[in-house]
Amino acid sequence: MAKIGLYFGSFNPVHIGHIAIAGYMTEFAGLDQVWFVVSPQNPLKKKVTLLADHQRLYMAQLAIGDNIRLKATDIEFKLPVPSYTIDTLTYLKEKYPKNEFCLVMGEDNLYTLHKWKNADELIRKYPIYIYPRPDSGKPSSPLLDQILSTADIHSVEAPLMDISGTFIRDGIKNGKDMSYFLPPAVWKYITEMHFYEK
Repeated sequence: MAKIGLYFGSFNPVHIGHIAIAGYMTEFAGLDQVWFVVSPQNPLKKKVTLLADHQRLYMAQLAIGDNIRLKATDIEFKLPVPSYTIDTLTYLKEKYPKNEFCLVMGEDNLYTLHKWKNADELIRKYPIYIYPRPDSGKPSSPLLDQILSTADIHSVEAPLMDISGTFIRDGIKNGKDMSYFLPPAVWKYITEMHFYEK
């Protein structure tokens, strides 16, 4: 049975921070694989400056290259929108019953769990692997406290990566060379396609 971490995100665009976190999870946190689950729409985020689904998936595939421990999946493209994590996990568990799935997320996302669909079921069935994020302040919420008290949470000491898609998109829009923050193949594709320039 393979232990697979599901790394959900818009990956708009995928950057070196994403790859470093996924690599850390496979090398140091005991996961056999990490799957990048490219989300068509996050119910908690507005759909602005979001590239087409297939373009973000393709960039994730470019970033991963031939690394057999990482994978980009379009599973959520085939499910109802907006996509909810619990629905995706239910589908994947049915499709791959021999795999053990868990969640990989930043500390900031952990503190939004009380807003997630069927959060109680989610934490009962799936472990959560957390990596640190800068300025991840925990809100005061009795409901969140209750959820976190019963969740199977694994905090990992991954390097702190203060890189965001917003930072990269803004840099490109302002004419900056953002190649330092992106896998070379992804940067090449972005510049060829003139993404995020306006």
